Amino acid sequence: DALVVDIVQAAQLHVDETSWPESGVLLWLWALVTTHTVLFLIGPRSREMLENALQDGYLGILISDGYGVYRAWENRLRCWPHLLRKLRGLAESSDGRVSGVGQEMEAILKTLMAAIYAARIEPPPEGLPVRYAADIARLQKLCEAHQMDDHPALRSVVREFLYDWKVILRPLAEPHLPLSNNAAEQALRHWVISRTISHGTRSEAGSRAFALLASVIETCRRRGVSVWRYLGTVIRAARTGLQLPALPAIPTTA
Repeated sequence: DALVVDIVQAAQLHVDETSWPESGVLLWLWALVTTHTVLFLIGPRSREMLENALQDGYLGILISDGYGVYRAWENRLRCWPHLLRKLRGLAESSDGRVSGVGQEMEAILKTLMAAIYAARIEPPPEGLPVRYAADIARLQKLCEAHQMDDHPALRSVVREFLYDWKVILRPLAEPHLPLSNNAAEQALRHWVISRTISHGTRSEAGSRAFALLASVIETCRRRGVSVWRYLGTVIRAARTGLQLPALPAIPTTA
């Protein structure tokens, strides 16, 4: 409950998910990540999982990849590295036509990304949407021209851009916003290795225990606290019948 409170109150929330086997049943390990809090959940890959976690009360910015569930949240951002990887895949296609479109779209997105990083240091007086209007228009034209393309990968990628057009390009108007979902991906990395070694969990209780323990471990790391020392105090309190200690406090900035 304490983790959920911190998550819901955060201004920005990075979210990602990866497959997770539970006694032969395919579930998903969700990671909800803020600056100082991480919450892991294991369950279906459904909108309800996220809605239940956020208690229908999250008003901050959701940062994610292109999974359709996340479109239920209007206040969100897309991960640009995910999009660039898809465009790189098109650019490397053996189909010359598809490769050409992929290379052009990739070049435009990289130009816009470099402009966003530069604007964080010295914002242009006219704003990025105005300065790069021609690049934006060209990118949109390419997407619209190929949204009914016979090549399934090209068609899928350009439709993804069109579905999330405003969300993808939002950082041009607000360059301070994050461009990647690396925080969530990095939080999952250790547990993906654990999944490979353990082959997941074997019961609903085991999944709940695993997700909760992983949440506490990652949260302690982000708060600069020894997880072993904290868990030791929890175990000691439980064994002696004392009140369990609260989560380590979020560090204050000077």
